[in-house]
Amino acid sequence: MLDLQTPLAASSDDAARATPAQAPYDPAYDPLTARQVGTGCDYAPTYWIATAGEPPADDGPIVADTDADVVIIGSGFTGLTAAIFLAERYGIKATVLEANRVSWGCSTRNGGQAQCASGRLKRSQWIQRYGLDTALKLHRECVEGMQTFKSLIADIDCDPQPGGHLYIAHKDRVMPSLEKEARLLRETFDYDARIIDGDTVKREWVGDSEAAGAMHEPEGIGIHAAKLAFGYHRKARALGVKIHPASPVLGWETHGDVHHLRTPGGVVKARAVGMATGGYVTGQLSPHLKNRLLPILSNSMVTRPLSEAEIEATGFRTRQVLTDTRILRHYYRLLPDNRVQIGSRSAISGRDAPRERYAAVLRGDLERKFPALAGIEIDYSWWGWVDVSHDMMPRIHQPDPKESVYYALGYGGNGVMYSAQAGKRLAQWIAGEGRSLDLPIFTSKLPFPNLRERIESEAFAPFRRFGQRFLYRYYYFKDEVL
Repeated sequence: MLDLQTPLAASSDDAARATPAQAPYDPAYDPLTARQVGTGCDYAPTYWIATAGEPPADDGPIVADTDADVVIIGSGFTGLTAAIFLAERYGIKATVLEANRVSWGCSTRNGGQAQCASGRLKRSQWIQRYGLDTALKLHRECVEGMQTFKSLIADIDCDPQPGGHLYIAHKDRVMPSLEKEARLLRETFDYDARIIDGDTVKREWVGDSEAAGAMHEPEGIGIHAAKLAFGYHRKARALGVKIHPASPVLGWETHGDVHHLRTPGGVVKARAVGMATGGYVTGQLSPHLKNRLLPILSNSMVTRPLSEAEIEATGFRTRQVLTDTRILRHYYRLLPDNRVQIGSRSAISGRDAPRERYAAVLRGDLERKFPALAGIEIDYSWWGWVDVSHDMMPRIHQPDPKESVYYALGYGGNGVMYSAQAGKRLAQWIAGEGRSLDLPIFTSKLPFPNLRERIESEAFAPFRRFGQRFLYRYYYFKDEVL
Protein backbone atom coordinates (compact mmCIF):
# COMPACT_ATOMS: atom_id res chain seq x y z
CA MET A 1 0.00 0.00 0.00
CA LEU A 2 1.30 3.43 -0.92
CA ASP A 3 1.98 5.90 1.87
CA LEU A 4 -0.09 8.82 0.62
CA GLN A 5 -1.07 10.49 3.84
CA THR A 6 1.71 13.10 3.98
CA PRO A 7 1.68 15.71 1.22
CA LEU A 8 4.86 16.29 -0.73
CA ALA A 9 4.29 20.04 -0.85
CA ALA A 10 1.72 22.68 -0.02
CA SER A 11 -0.83 23.55 -2.71
CA SER A 12 -1.51 26.94 -4.23
CA ASP A 13 -4.33 29.28 -3.27
CA ASP A 14 -7.73 28.76 -4.83
CA ALA A 15 -8.44 30.60 -8.05
CA ALA A 16 -11.10 33.28 -7.91
CA ARG A 17 -12.87 32.14 -11.07
CA ALA A 18 -12.90 29.53 -13.78
CA THR A 19 -9.96 29.62 -16.16
CA PRO A 20 -11.20 30.98 -19.51
CA ALA A 21 -10.64 29.15 -22.77
CA GLN A 22 -7.21 29.58 -24.30
CA ALA A 23 -8.11 28.06 -27.68
CA PRO A 24 -11.33 27.63 -29.67
CA TYR A 25 -13.38 24.44 -29.72
CA ASP A 26 -12.07 22.02 -32.35
CA PRO A 27 -15.07 20.22 -33.91
CA ALA A 28 -12.85 17.83 -35.88
CA TYR A 29 -10.72 16.56 -32.97
CA ASP A 30 -10.05 12.83 -33.32
CA PRO A 31 -8.26 10.85 -30.57
CA LEU A 32 -7.07 8.20 -33.03
CA THR A 33 -5.12 10.68 -35.14
CA ALA A 34 -4.35 13.61 -32.80
CA ARG A 35 -0.98 13.64 -31.09
CA GLN A 36 -2.35 15.55 -28.12
CA VAL A 37 -5.76 16.48 -26.82
CA GLY A 38 -5.21 20.27 -26.89
CA THR A 39 -4.42 22.96 -24.35
CA GLY A 40 -7.20 25.05 -22.84
CA CYS A 41 -9.70 24.39 -25.65
CA ASP A 42 -13.21 25.75 -25.20
CA TYR A 43 -16.24 23.57 -24.58
CA ALA A 44 -18.28 21.96 -27.33
CA PRO A 45 -21.47 23.98 -27.98
CA THR A 46 -23.78 21.63 -26.10
CA TYR A 47 -27.16 22.32 -24.56
CA TRP A 48 -25.65 21.37 -21.22
CA ILE A 49 -22.90 24.00 -21.33
CA ALA A 50 -25.29 26.66 -22.65
CA THR A 51 -27.71 26.18 -19.74
CA ALA A 52 -25.50 25.24 -16.77
CA GLY A 53 -24.35 28.71 -15.79
CA GLU A 54 -20.74 29.75 -15.29
CA PRO A 55 -18.22 26.98 -14.66
CA PRO A 56 -16.96 26.88 -11.07
CA ALA A 57 -13.67 28.39 -9.96
CA ASP A 58 -10.62 26.21 -10.49
CA ASP A 59 -6.94 26.35 -9.54
CA GLY A 60 -5.61 27.63 -12.85
CA PRO A 61 -3.08 25.95 -15.13
CA ILE A 62 0.11 24.47 -13.73
CA VAL A 63 2.65 27.32 -13.85
CA ALA A 64 5.69 25.78 -12.12
CA ASP A 65 7.15 22.47 -11.09
CA THR A 66 5.10 21.06 -8.23
CA ASP A 67 4.59 17.94 -6.14
CA ALA A 68 1.42 15.96 -5.46
CA ASP A 69 0.51 12.79 -3.62
CA VAL A 70 -1.86 11.62 -6.34
CA VAL A 71 -2.51 12.96 -9.83
CA ILE A 72 -5.75 12.22 -11.62
CA ILE A 73 -5.55 12.80 -15.39
CA GLY A 74 -8.95 13.93 -16.60
CA SER A 75 -11.51 16.14 -14.86
CA GLY A 76 -14.71 14.47 -16.00
CA PHE A 77 -17.20 12.48 -13.96
CA THR A 78 -14.72 9.67 -13.19
CA GLY A 79 -11.73 11.84 -12.33
CA LEU A 80 -13.73 14.15 -10.08
CA THR A 81 -15.57 11.37 -8.26
CA ALA A 82 -12.28 9.51 -7.73
CA ALA A 83 -10.85 12.68 -6.20
CA ILE A 84 -13.95 13.07 -4.01
CA PHE A 85 -13.68 9.51 -2.67
CA LEU A 86 -9.92 9.81 -2.14
CA ALA A 87 -10.50 12.89 0.00
CA GLU A 88 -13.58 11.68 1.89
CA ARG A 89 -12.57 8.07 2.58
CA TYR A 90 -8.78 8.12 2.65
CA GLY A 91 -7.78 11.68 3.49
CA ILE A 92 -5.84 11.94 0.21
CA LYS A 93 -6.05 15.31 -1.56
CA ALA A 94 -5.57 14.62 -5.26
CA THR A 95 -4.35 17.00 -7.96
CA VAL A 96 -6.48 16.80 -11.10
CA LEU A 97 -4.86 17.66 -14.43
CA GLU A 98 -7.14 18.60 -17.32
CA ALA A 99 -5.89 19.33 -20.83
CA ASN A 100 -8.66 21.76 -21.71
CA ARG A 101 -11.51 23.26 -19.70
CA VAL A 102 -12.82 21.33 -16.71
CA SER A 103 -15.08 18.39 -17.73
CA TRP A 104 -14.47 19.33 -21.35
CA GLY A 105 -14.87 15.84 -22.84
CA CYS A 106 -17.43 13.06 -22.38
CA SER A 107 -18.90 14.53 -19.21
CA THR A 108 -20.43 17.58 -20.91
CA ARG A 109 -21.29 15.94 -24.27
CA ASN A 110 -23.27 12.84 -23.24
CA GLY A 111 -27.03 12.26 -23.22
CA GLY A 112 -27.43 12.64 -19.46
CA GLN A 113 -28.90 9.15 -18.97
CA ALA A 114 -27.92 7.26 -15.82
CA GLN A 115 -28.83 3.61 -16.29
CA CYS A 116 -28.10 0.48 -14.26
CA ALA A 117 -25.31 -0.74 -16.55
CA SER A 118 -21.52 -0.71 -16.70
CA GLY A 119 -20.80 -1.48 -20.35
CA ARG A 120 -22.59 -2.44 -23.55
CA LEU A 121 -23.47 -6.07 -22.68
CA LYS A 122 -26.81 -7.35 -21.37
CA ARG A 123 -27.14 -9.57 -18.31
CA SER A 124 -27.72 -12.62 -20.51
CA GLN A 125 -24.43 -11.87 -22.27
CA TRP A 126 -22.68 -11.62 -18.90
CA ILE A 127 -23.82 -15.14 -18.12
CA GLN A 128 -22.57 -16.40 -21.49
CA ARG A 129 -19.17 -14.77 -21.02
CA TYR A 130 -18.48 -15.08 -17.32
CA GLY A 131 -20.92 -17.64 -15.89
CA LEU A 132 -23.87 -17.07 -13.58
CA ASP A 133 -22.00 -16.43 -10.32
CA THR A 134 -19.88 -13.65 -11.80
CA ALA A 135 -22.88 -12.21 -13.66
CA LEU A 136 -24.78 -11.95 -10.37
CA LYS A 137 -21.81 -10.14 -8.81
CA LEU A 138 -21.60 -7.76 -11.78
CA HIS A 139 -25.29 -7.00 -11.36
CA ARG A 140 -24.78 -6.26 -7.66
CA GLU A 141 -21.92 -3.97 -8.64
CA CYS A 142 -24.25 -2.03 -10.95
CA VAL A 143 -27.02 -1.82 -8.35
CA GLU A 144 -24.49 -0.61 -5.78
CA GLY A 145 -23.19 1.82 -8.39
CA MET A 146 -26.65 3.32 -8.82
CA GLN A 147 -26.84 3.85 -5.06
CA THR A 148 -23.38 5.44 -5.12
CA PHE A 149 -24.57 7.74 -7.90
CA LYS A 150 -27.77 8.70 -6.09
CA SER A 151 -25.83 9.47 -2.93
CA LEU A 152 -23.34 11.65 -4.78
CA ILE A 153 -25.99 13.71 -6.59
CA ALA A 154 -28.30 14.10 -3.59
CA ASP A 155 -27.01 17.60 -2.87
CA ILE A 156 -26.24 18.60 -6.48
CA ASP A 157 -28.83 20.57 -8.45
CA CYS A 158 -28.59 18.62 -11.71
CA ASP A 159 -32.28 18.54 -12.76
CA PRO A 160 -32.81 14.83 -11.97
CA GLN A 161 -35.57 12.97 -13.77
CA PRO A 162 -35.97 9.71 -11.81
CA GLY A 163 -38.37 6.81 -12.23
CA GLY A 164 -36.56 4.22 -14.31
CA HIS A 165 -35.62 3.41 -17.88
CA LEU A 166 -37.93 2.46 -20.75
CA TYR A 167 -36.20 0.20 -23.30
CA ILE A 168 -38.38 0.46 -26.42
CA ALA A 169 -38.60 -2.30 -29.04
CA HIS A 170 -38.20 -0.61 -32.42
CA LYS A 171 -39.65 -3.63 -34.28
CA ASP A 172 -42.09 -6.45 -33.47
CA ARG A 173 -39.40 -9.08 -34.00
CA VAL A 174 -37.43 -7.73 -31.05
CA MET A 175 -40.17 -8.42 -28.50
CA PRO A 176 -39.48 -12.14 -27.88
CA SER A 177 -35.85 -11.48 -26.94
CA LEU A 178 -36.90 -8.48 -24.85
CA GLU A 179 -39.45 -10.62 -22.99
CA LYS A 180 -36.79 -13.27 -22.40
CA GLU A 181 -34.36 -10.69 -20.99
CA ALA A 182 -37.03 -9.22 -18.72
CA ARG A 183 -37.87 -12.68 -17.38
CA LEU A 184 -34.18 -13.32 -16.72
CA LEU A 185 -33.86 -10.03 -14.87
CA ARG A 186 -36.85 -10.80 -12.65
CA GLU A 187 -36.25 -14.47 -11.95
CA THR A 188 -32.45 -14.69 -11.86
CA PHE A 189 -31.30 -11.19 -10.86
CA ASP A 190 -34.29 -10.24 -8.69
CA TYR A 191 -34.56 -7.03 -10.67
CA ASP A 192 -38.12 -5.89 -11.31
CA ALA A 193 -38.15 -5.48 -15.09
CA ARG A 194 -41.55 -5.70 -16.75
CA ILE A 195 -42.85 -5.88 -20.29
CA ILE A 196 -45.28 -3.32 -21.67
CA ASP A 197 -47.18 -3.89 -24.93
CA GLY A 198 -46.92 -1.43 -27.80
CA ASP A 199 -50.40 0.07 -27.44
CA THR A 200 -49.81 0.74 -23.75
CA VAL A 201 -46.42 2.31 -24.45
CA LYS A 202 -47.97 4.75 -26.91
CA ARG A 203 -51.06 5.45 -24.80
CA GLU A 204 -49.51 5.78 -21.33
CA TRP A 205 -45.79 6.46 -21.83
CA VAL A 206 -44.62 8.01 -25.08
CA GLY A 207 -45.98 8.22 -28.62
CA ASP A 208 -42.89 6.84 -30.32
CA SER A 209 -44.38 5.71 -33.64
CA GLU A 210 -41.88 2.84 -33.84
CA ALA A 211 -42.69 1.36 -30.42
CA ALA A 212 -43.72 -2.28 -30.70
CA GLY A 213 -43.53 -2.67 -26.93
CA ALA A 214 -40.97 -2.02 -24.23
CA MET A 215 -39.19 -3.30 -21.16
CA HIS A 216 -39.32 -1.02 -18.14
CA GLU A 217 -36.59 -1.34 -15.56
CA PRO A 218 -36.87 0.36 -12.18
CA GLU A 219 -33.48 2.08 -12.14
CA GLY A 220 -32.81 5.05 -14.39
CA ILE A 221 -32.33 8.79 -13.89
CA GLY A 222 -31.98 11.61 -16.37
CA ILE A 223 -29.64 14.42 -15.35
CA HIS A 224 -28.26 17.72 -16.67
CA ALA A 225 -24.74 16.69 -17.61
CA ALA A 226 -22.89 19.97 -17.11
CA LYS A 227 -24.71 20.83 -13.89
CA LEU A 228 -23.67 17.44 -12.57
CA ALA A 229 -20.06 17.92 -13.70
CA PHE A 230 -19.92 21.38 -12.13
CA GLY A 231 -21.48 19.97 -8.95
CA TYR A 232 -18.79 17.30 -8.71
CA HIS A 233 -16.22 20.03 -9.36
CA ARG A 234 -17.46 22.19 -6.47
CA LYS A 235 -17.69 19.19 -4.15
CA ALA A 236 -14.13 18.09 -4.95
CA ARG A 237 -12.60 21.52 -4.40
CA ALA A 238 -14.51 21.94 -1.13
CA LEU A 239 -12.67 18.78 0.01
CA GLY A 240 -9.29 20.26 -0.85
CA VAL A 241 -8.82 18.79 -4.32
CA LYS A 242 -6.77 20.93 -6.72
CA ILE A 243 -8.10 21.14 -10.29
CA HIS A 244 -5.80 22.49 -13.00
CA PRO A 245 -7.25 23.09 -16.49
CA ALA A 246 -5.13 23.86 -19.58
CA SER A 247 -2.55 21.41 -18.20
CA PRO A 248 -2.24 18.46 -20.61
CA VAL A 249 0.30 15.76 -19.85
CA LEU A 250 2.83 16.15 -22.67
CA GLY A 251 5.42 13.74 -21.33
CA TRP A 252 5.62 11.09 -18.62
CA GLU A 253 8.71 9.60 -17.03
CA THR A 254 8.99 7.49 -13.89
CA HIS A 255 12.05 7.66 -11.67
CA GLY A 256 12.00 5.18 -8.83
CA ASP A 257 8.51 5.34 -7.42
CA VAL A 258 7.81 8.93 -8.48
CA HIS A 259 6.03 9.86 -11.72
CA HIS A 260 7.16 13.03 -13.50
CA LEU A 261 4.27 14.43 -15.57
CA ARG A 262 5.33 17.22 -17.90
CA THR A 263 2.74 19.92 -18.62
CA PRO A 264 3.20 23.19 -20.57
CA GLY A 265 3.70 25.07 -17.31
CA GLY A 266 5.86 22.68 -15.33
CA VAL A 267 6.48 19.13 -14.16
CA VAL A 268 4.13 17.58 -11.61
CA LYS A 269 5.70 14.85 -9.49
CA ALA A 270 3.32 12.27 -8.04
CA ARG A 271 3.51 9.01 -6.12
CA ALA A 272 0.43 7.61 -7.91
CA VAL A 273 -1.45 8.39 -11.12
CA GLY A 274 -5.04 7.59 -12.07
CA MET A 275 -6.08 7.91 -15.71
CA ALA A 276 -9.71 8.92 -16.30
CA THR A 277 -9.68 10.40 -19.80
CA GLY A 278 -12.77 8.76 -21.32
CA GLY A 279 -12.91 8.73 -25.11
CA TYR A 280 -10.44 11.61 -25.42
CA VAL A 281 -7.18 9.82 -24.67
CA THR A 282 -4.57 9.77 -27.42
CA GLY A 283 -2.04 6.99 -27.96
CA GLN A 284 0.69 9.27 -26.63
CA LEU A 285 -0.41 9.42 -22.99
CA SER A 286 0.62 6.00 -21.72
CA PRO A 287 1.70 2.65 -23.20
CA HIS A 288 -0.88 1.06 -20.91
CA LEU A 289 -3.64 2.56 -23.05
CA LYS A 290 -2.21 2.28 -26.55
CA ASN A 291 -4.79 0.60 -28.84
CA ARG A 292 -6.82 -0.49 -25.81
CA LEU A 293 -9.91 1.58 -26.69
CA LEU A 294 -11.97 2.21 -29.79
CA PRO A 295 -13.32 5.77 -29.56
CA ILE A 296 -16.60 6.18 -31.44
CA LEU A 297 -18.64 9.30 -32.12
CA SER A 298 -22.15 9.95 -30.88
CA ASN A 299 -24.37 12.77 -32.15
CA SER A 300 -26.86 14.60 -29.96
CA MET A 301 -29.39 17.35 -30.56
CA VAL A 302 -31.97 19.31 -28.57
CA THR A 303 -35.07 20.95 -29.99
CA ARG A 304 -36.62 24.26 -29.07
CA PRO A 305 -39.13 23.98 -26.20
CA LEU A 306 -42.32 22.18 -27.19
CA SER A 307 -45.73 23.72 -26.69
CA GLU A 308 -48.34 21.86 -24.68
CA ALA A 309 -50.07 20.94 -27.94
CA GLU A 310 -46.82 19.50 -29.32
CA ILE A 311 -46.24 17.51 -26.14
CA GLU A 312 -49.73 16.08 -26.53
CA ALA A 313 -49.13 15.32 -30.21
CA THR A 314 -45.90 13.46 -29.46
CA GLY A 315 -47.50 11.55 -26.60
CA PHE A 316 -44.84 12.34 -24.01
CA ARG A 317 -46.43 11.26 -20.74
CA THR A 318 -43.14 10.36 -19.10
CA ARG A 319 -39.91 12.21 -18.53
CA GLN A 320 -37.97 9.06 -17.80
CA VAL A 321 -34.95 8.14 -19.88
CA LEU A 322 -35.71 6.25 -23.09
CA THR A 323 -33.60 4.12 -25.41
CA ASP A 324 -34.53 1.87 -28.30
CA THR A 325 -33.39 -1.66 -29.08
CA ARG A 326 -31.25 -0.90 -32.13
CA ILE A 327 -27.63 -1.99 -31.96
CA LEU A 328 -26.93 1.59 -33.09
CA ARG A 329 -29.34 2.71 -30.43
CA HIS A 330 -31.12 6.00 -29.92
CA TYR A 331 -31.33 7.64 -26.49
CA TYR A 332 -33.96 10.31 -25.96
CA ARG A 333 -36.31 12.00 -23.48
CA LEU A 334 -38.40 15.07 -22.75
CA LEU A 335 -36.23 17.48 -20.76
CA PRO A 336 -37.46 19.52 -17.78
CA ASP A 337 -37.81 22.64 -19.96
CA ASN A 338 -39.98 20.72 -22.48
CA ARG A 339 -37.30 20.28 -25.12
CA VAL A 340 -36.72 16.88 -26.72
CA GLN A 341 -33.18 15.56 -26.61
CA ILE A 342 -32.11 12.70 -28.87
CA GLY A 343 -28.79 11.08 -29.69
CA SER A 344 -27.34 8.20 -31.65
CA ARG A 345 -24.23 7.20 -33.59
CA SER A 346 -22.40 9.75 -35.72
CA ALA A 347 -19.50 9.88 -38.17
CA ILE A 348 -16.57 7.47 -38.14
CA SER A 349 -13.79 10.08 -38.00
CA GLY A 350 -13.41 13.48 -36.40
CA ARG A 351 -12.73 15.00 -39.80
CA ASP A 352 -16.20 13.92 -40.98
CA ALA A 353 -18.07 14.76 -37.77
CA PRO A 354 -18.93 18.41 -38.67
CA ARG A 355 -20.65 17.40 -41.92
CA GLU A 356 -24.33 18.33 -41.97
CA ARG A 357 -25.37 14.88 -43.19
CA TYR A 358 -24.96 13.36 -39.73
CA ALA A 359 -27.16 15.94 -38.04
CA ALA A 360 -29.66 15.46 -40.88
CA VAL A 361 -29.75 11.70 -40.26
CA LEU A 362 -30.43 12.24 -36.56
CA ARG A 363 -33.14 14.80 -37.33
CA GLY A 364 -34.72 12.24 -39.66
CA ASP A 365 -34.64 9.66 -36.86
CA LEU A 366 -36.38 12.12 -34.53
CA GLU A 367 -39.08 12.86 -37.10
CA ARG A 368 -39.61 9.17 -37.83
CA LYS A 369 -40.26 8.51 -34.17
CA PHE A 370 -42.33 11.67 -33.70
CA PRO A 371 -43.89 12.84 -36.99
CA ALA A 372 -45.48 15.81 -35.21
CA LEU A 373 -41.96 17.26 -34.82
CA ALA A 374 -41.24 17.38 -38.55
CA GLY A 375 -39.43 20.62 -39.32
CA ILE A 376 -39.04 21.64 -35.66
CA GLU A 377 -36.18 24.02 -34.88
CA ILE A 378 -33.05 22.40 -33.46
CA ASP A 379 -31.46 24.76 -30.96
CA TYR A 380 -28.40 22.66 -30.10
CA SER A 381 -26.45 20.04 -32.02
CA TRP A 382 -23.11 18.49 -31.07
CA TRP A 383 -21.08 15.28 -31.05
CA GLY A 384 -18.61 13.62 -28.75
CA TRP A 385 -16.34 10.61 -28.39
CA VAL A 386 -17.39 7.52 -26.45
CA ASP A 387 -14.75 5.18 -24.99
CA VAL A 388 -15.61 1.63 -26.04
CA SER A 389 -13.41 -1.27 -24.99
CA HIS A 390 -12.78 -4.07 -27.45
CA ASP A 391 -14.84 -6.52 -25.37
CA MET A 392 -17.60 -3.98 -24.57
CA MET A 393 -16.88 -3.93 -20.82
CA PRO A 394 -15.11 -1.30 -18.69
CA ARG A 395 -11.94 -1.75 -16.68
CA ILE A 396 -10.90 -0.17 -13.39
CA HIS A 397 -7.48 -1.70 -13.03
CA GLN A 398 -3.80 -1.48 -12.14
CA PRO A 399 -2.19 -2.68 -15.39
CA ASP A 400 1.25 -3.35 -13.89
CA PRO A 401 1.45 -4.36 -10.22
CA LYS A 402 4.97 -2.89 -10.06
CA GLU A 403 3.73 0.59 -11.01
CA SER A 404 1.45 2.92 -9.07
CA VAL A 405 -0.57 3.63 -12.22
CA TYR A 406 -4.30 2.94 -12.55
CA TYR A 407 -7.12 3.61 -15.00
CA ALA A 408 -10.92 3.65 -15.17
CA LEU A 409 -12.16 3.54 -18.77
CA GLY A 410 -14.31 1.79 -21.35
CA TYR A 411 -17.90 2.42 -20.24
CA GLY A 412 -19.19 2.24 -23.81
CA GLY A 413 -21.80 4.97 -23.39
CA ASN A 414 -23.00 3.98 -19.91
CA GLY A 415 -20.67 6.21 -17.95
CA VAL A 416 -23.10 8.76 -16.50
CA MET A 417 -24.01 6.42 -13.65
CA TYR A 418 -21.15 3.95 -13.60
CA SER A 419 -18.48 6.66 -13.58
CA ALA A 420 -19.49 7.36 -9.98
CA GLN A 421 -18.87 3.76 -8.97
CA ALA A 422 -15.75 3.60 -11.14
CA GLY A 423 -14.44 6.71 -9.40
CA LYS A 424 -14.97 4.99 -6.06
CA ARG A 425 -13.21 1.86 -7.29
CA LEU A 426 -10.35 3.89 -8.77
CA ALA A 427 -9.92 5.59 -5.40
CA GLN A 428 -9.76 2.14 -3.77
CA TRP A 429 -6.99 1.08 -6.13
CA ILE A 430 -5.00 4.26 -5.55
CA ALA A 431 -5.38 3.96 -1.76
CA GLY A 432 -4.02 0.41 -1.83
CA GLU A 433 -7.30 -1.52 -1.47
CA GLY A 434 -7.74 -2.65 -5.07
CA ARG A 435 -6.58 -6.21 -4.51
CA SER A 436 -9.87 -6.95 -2.78
CA LEU A 437 -11.80 -6.26 -5.99
CA ASP A 438 -12.35 -9.62 -7.68
CA LEU A 439 -14.62 -9.02 -10.70
CA PRO A 440 -13.16 -9.36 -14.23
CA ILE A 441 -13.56 -5.61 -14.80
CA PHE A 442 -11.13 -5.05 -11.92
CA THR A 443 -8.70 -7.95 -12.39
CA SER A 444 -7.93 -7.72 -16.12
CA LYS A 445 -6.53 -5.12 -18.50
CA LEU A 446 -8.39 -3.39 -21.25
CA PRO A 447 -7.97 -5.92 -24.08
CA PHE A 448 -6.28 -5.43 -27.40
CA PRO A 449 -8.28 -5.89 -30.60
CA ASN A 450 -8.18 -9.33 -32.13
CA LEU A 451 -4.74 -8.86 -33.76
CA ARG A 452 -3.40 -8.15 -30.29
CA GLU A 453 0.28 -7.37 -29.73
CA ARG A 454 1.06 -7.30 -33.43
CA ILE A 455 -0.97 -4.11 -33.67
CA GLU A 456 0.79 -1.55 -31.51
CA SER A 457 1.06 1.57 -33.62
CA GLU A 458 -1.16 4.42 -34.62
CA ALA A 459 -0.75 3.21 -38.21
CA PHE A 460 -3.48 0.69 -37.41
CA ALA A 461 -6.07 3.45 -36.94
CA PRO A 462 -7.23 3.46 -40.60
CA PHE A 463 -7.81 -0.30 -40.44
CA ARG A 464 -9.86 0.07 -37.28
CA ARG A 465 -11.90 2.73 -39.03
CA PHE A 466 -12.39 0.47 -42.04
CA GLY A 467 -13.65 -2.28 -39.74
CA GLN A 468 -15.94 0.19 -37.99
CA ARG A 469 -17.50 1.24 -41.31
CA PHE A 470 -18.15 -2.41 -42.14
CA LEU A 471 -19.70 -3.03 -38.71
CA TYR A 472 -21.95 0.03 -38.99
CA ARG A 473 -23.29 -1.22 -42.31
CA TYR A 474 -23.86 -4.67 -40.84
CA TYR A 475 -25.57 -3.21 -37.74
CA TYR A 476 -27.78 -1.02 -39.93
CA PHE A 477 -28.81 -4.11 -41.90
CA LYS A 478 -29.67 -5.95 -38.68
CA ASP A 479 -31.49 -2.96 -37.19
CA GLU A 480 -33.51 -1.82 -40.19
CA VAL A 481 -33.73 -4.65 -42.74
CA LEU A 482 -33.85 -8.03 -41.01
